[in-house]
Amino acid sequence: MPVAIITGASKGLGRALAEALAARGWDLVLDARTVEILKETAAALTGHGTRVTARPGDVTDPVHRSELVAAAWRLGGVDLLVNNASALGAEPLVRLEGLSLDGLRRALEVNVVAALGLVQEALPLLRASEAGTVITVSSDAAAEAYETWGGYGASKAALDHLAAVLGEEEPRLRVWAVDPGDMATDLYAAAVPEDGDPRPEPASVVPAFLRLLDERPASGRYGAPSLLEGR
Repeated sequence: MPVAIITGASKGLGRALAEALAARGWDLVLDARTVEILKETAAALTGHGTRVTARPGDVTDPVHRSELVAAAWRLGGVDLLVNNASALGAEPLVRLEGLSLDGLRRALEVNVVAALGLVQEALPLLRASEAGTVITVSSDAAAEAYETWGGYGASKAALDHLAAVLGEEEPRLRVWAVDPGDMATDLYAAAVPEDGDPRPEPASVVPAFLRLLDERPASGRYGAPSLLEGR
């Protein structure tokens, strides 16, 4: 069975994507910082009959990243790496004039440095796979200028560029930066707690990720709304 590593997998988009892959027969290595919620997620997904390994920890820790890849190797390798774990830099979001530089460093460490570190750790196994794939979860804020989203958006823009370069450097892999669009997630609620407008559930955008895995288009940046509309 194919094997996927998914970071930030205890809830939200990470959990929804993990559930969809488990239903398709994928073996999974799941990461999150919240131990109990991650264990609950892993237990639920084993109901699909696949092997699920939960590894709680912080993706900024190089030892933890090595543990994730080692766990995948024990399951058979790495066919898919999903860099989904994200940090905002400030909760709630603030204008750049008030953005803590330590908060910005945290966003860059989680969203960019740790993501690249995990790719580097997994690259030998990804290259050995017949369909090695890296998905980095992007954001509209990476491409558009929204007030208060500067730190987070800058980190996602940097991640997009790393993904684009990785796609050039590793032509045998598929490397997709995917903007999932608006979703009802804890991350968004923490970013803009006063915004009570309804938003789609993360599970509603998972078919866009599955379409990429099914059709395997060229490496690049993709928007889930366009994929869902069939464009």
